[in-house]
Amino acid sequence: MLTLTIDNPFTLDVACTVPLAEPHEVDRVLDQAREASRALRATTVAERVALCRKALEKMQAAEATIAADVTRMMGKPLRQAKNEVAGMAGRWSHMCDIAEASLADIVLPPKEGMERRIVKEPHGVVLDLPAWNYPLLTAVNAVVPAILAGNAVVLKHSPRSPLCGEHFAKAFAEAGAPAGVLQALHCDHPTSERMVSDARVDHVLFTGSVFGGHRIQGAAAGRFVGVGLELGGNDPAYVAADSDVEKAAESLVDGCCYNAGQSCCAVERIYVHESLYARFVAACEPLVRAYVMGDPLDDKTSLGPIAQPNHPRELAAFVEDATRKGARLVAGGKATAVGGKGRFFEATLVEGVTQGMALFQRESFGPIVAIGKVASDDEAIARMNDSSLGLTAAVYTKDRERAARLAARLEAGTVYMNKCDSLDPALPWVGVKDSGRGVTLSALGFDHLTRPKAIHFKLAL
Repeated sequence: MLTLTIDNPFTLDVACTVPLAEPHEVDRVLDQAREASRALRATTVAERVALCRKALEKMQAAEATIAADVTRMMGKPLRQAKNEVAGMAGRWSHMCDIAEASLADIVLPPKEGMERRIVKEPHGVVLDLPAWNYPLLTAVNAVVPAILAGNAVVLKHSPRSPLCGEHFAKAFAEAGAPAGVLQALHCDHPTSERMVSDARVDHVLFTGSVFGGHRIQGAAAGRFVGVGLELGGNDPAYVAADSDVEKAAESLVDGCCYNAGQSCCAVERIYVHESLYARFVAACEPLVRAYVMGDPLDDKTSLGPIAQPNHPRELAAFVEDATRKGARLVAGGKATAVGGKGRFFEATLVEGVTQGMALFQRESFGPIVAIGKVASDDEAIARMNDSSLGLTAAVYTKDRERAARLAARLEAGTVYMNKCDSLDPALPWVGVKDSGRGVTLSALGFDHLTRPKAIHFKLAL
C-alpha cells in the first residue's frame, strides 16, 4: 500500500500519514459518487440547505481538532487557523442563505399558451482539488455550493493538507448525507489527472498554481468538461498621493505577511506615490520588525513557518535578485529557524523595487513587503497591469471617485479601496489572465455548478 507522509513545518516531525488510493478504490469512489448524484438530484434545494447547515454544525463542533490539524500540516499559527474555521463558516452560511433564490427557475414573461422557464440542473459529479494554504476556505468555496446545487463531490485535497478533506467528509456523513455525496480521496498527481479525464466526472474545480492549472487543463483537453481554475496572484496595491500613510501601511503590511504571505491574494507589489514614498517606507519598517516567529501553537506567534520545504530558499533568491539589481533591504530577508526548530522566513521589507525585479514579476508567496515608487496615477496603473496574473488589486485613497476611475482600468478580478487580501462571499471570486477562469461564491458561483435546461411548453395542441 502506498502512503503519503508530510512533516510538521515547525517541529519537522511527521504530521500525518495517509494511504493513497489504489485504482480500484478510485473506481469505487467515482461509481458511488455517480449513484449519490442521482439521489441528491431528486432532493429539493431546501433539503440540501438543511443538510449543509447540519454539516456545518458538525464542522464547528470539531473546530479545535480541525484548527490543530491545519496548524500541524501547514504551519499556520493556531489563532489564524481558528480564524480560518470562522471564515469557512461565514462562507458556508452565506451560500446556504442564498441557495434557494439563486437556484430557483428563471420564469420568463407570460406568453399566450406557452410556459417558458430556465431550470438550473446539477452537473452530476464535481471533482474538487483545493489548495493547502487555506485548506478550509479553498475547499468550502466549491464543496458547499456544489452540494447545494445537487452535485456529489469527490474532494481530493492538496498533499500538504490531506486531513482537511476527511473533516469535510466526516461532517456530511454525520449530518446524514446519502452515502457518496461527499467523499475524501487521497491520491498522487497522476491519479488526479486521470480522474479529470474520467467520464464519470462532470465538472472540475482546481485551486493552486498556474503550473498546476495547466496540468489540469491539459488532462481535460480530450473531453468537453467544465474546468474552473483559481490560480496564482501577483497582486498589486497603489498608495495614492492623498492616502492616509499610517493606515495604508498597517493594512498593506498585514496584507503581505498574514499567513506568512502564503495567499493567492496576498499583496505582492506596493506602488507608492513619490510624495508619500519615504513616509510610507518608514511607517512599514516597525510593523515588519514586530512580527514574532515561533511555535504556531503559541498565541504570541504572529508569523508561522513556511509550509513547503523548498520555499524558504526560493524566497531568499527573490530578495537576493532585488538587492543585486539595486533595491534596498530594510528588514529581514533570510531563511531561519527558531530555537533550532522549523523552516521560517523572516518578515521582510524591501524598498526601491523596480519592475524588472523578480519580486514585481513573479508570485513570491512569502512574507515580503516589496515597495516601489511611482510619479502618477497613470504610472501606477501601467505598473499594476504589467503582469500575466490578475486576481486582486488595491487602491488606497481618500477619494472614492479616484478609486472608481482606477478600478475601471485595472485588470483584476477584484478591486479594493482601502483594504486588501480579503473576500466577501456575496461577491464573486474570479481572476483574469493567468489567475484563472470561472467563478466561485456569490449567486454567480452557482452558475458554474449547474447547466441550464430550457422548458418550452406549448400548453394546448
